[in-house]
Amino acid sequence: MKNSKKVLVVFFSRTGENYAVGNIEKGNTHIIAEIIAKETGGKLFRIETVKPYPDEYKACVEIAKAEKENNARPEVKDDVKVEDYDVIFIGYPNWWGDMPMAVYTFIEKHNWTGKTVVPFCTHEGSGLSGTERKLKDACKGATVSEGLAIKGTIAQNSQAQARQSVKKWLESILQGK
Repeated sequence: MKNSKKVLVVFFSRTGENYAVGNIEKGNTHIIAEIIAKETGGKLFRIETVKPYPDEYKACVEIAKAEKENNARPEVKDDVKVEDYDVIFIGYPNWWGDMPMAVYTFIEKHNWTGKTVVPFCTHEGSGLSGTERKLKDACKGATVSEGLAIKGTIAQNSQAQARQSVKKWLESILQGK
């Protein structure tokens, strides 16, 4: 993948107080995105909301849950032209069995026809929770590959283990093509 395809690693990640890992300076999904970018030679792009989520976990949960219930599309900063890439990894924390609404804001700005989309998420027990199917629906015209779900506690506290999981997953999806 490092030589033949243009790879983009897009991710949404949150710092501050997080479930099961305490107060963090680099988000769980951010850590996994960096590993994927290093292994694939991909360019990193972070999805960030114009209005940041609160650092306090409970306050963030309340806002994020209301956004999901209202199918909100929070405004995001910056953008990257996914149309210039062949393979786009999309990373996110699993919030109530779905991607954060800001990820949908980003997705809906782009034409996904002919792209390969590869999901990855961080979680604390819920895995991908059907988000691969949601990505297939949202990224119209794209081929969605098998995703990776990795616990946030592993991303934060066992980065060597996280790196091994990412490498093994990348090898398996590359062999499947």
